[in-house]
Amino acid sequence: MTTTDEKTVPATEPLAAEQSPRLEWAKHAPEVWKAMLRLDKAATQGLDPKLSELVKIRASQLNHCAFCLDMHTKDALAAGESVERIVQLAAWEESRHFYTEKELAAIELTEAVTVLTDGFVPDEVYGKAAAHFEEAELAQLISAIAVINTWNRFGVTCRLTPGHYRPGQHA
Repeated sequence: MTTTDEKTVPATEPLAAEQSPRLEWAKHAPEVWKAMLRLDKAATQGLDPKLSELVKIRASQLNHCAFCLDMHTKDALAAGESVERIVQLAAWEESRHFYTEKELAAIELTEAVTVLTDGFVPDEVYGKAAAHFEEAELAQLISAIAVINTWNRFGVTCRLTPGHYRPGQHA
């Protein structure tokens, strides 16, 4: 058996070596890190914690940020989110029945804001979100999406190492 931070897994083969971060940016830019923590807290204020974590997980999936996926799946579980809904999030379009219409609108908006392949957020996507969120809450949701995308860019660029985060560690 091999022991990781979270559990013991059968050791049929040795696990790959853990990759070190390219740069510990928070150590070298502590004021930016602290400002990002404050911004993250401000952006998610008033949002349902489980919805906020679903949005953070979906953006992190799209951006391939392993560090943020590790963090936000753990925080989602700690907030009471189910493993099943977290797992299905990667295929939410085929798993719509796991989510409320409000959550689906938030997930779809997250994708539109994160990917921006057409250079804009489609009116239909924005309209769905606006139909489910009051303006103040929608502003917070858009802020939360923008902030997680910024965190993802730090994580992916610096190759922050997943696996060591503890729920609520940066709260």
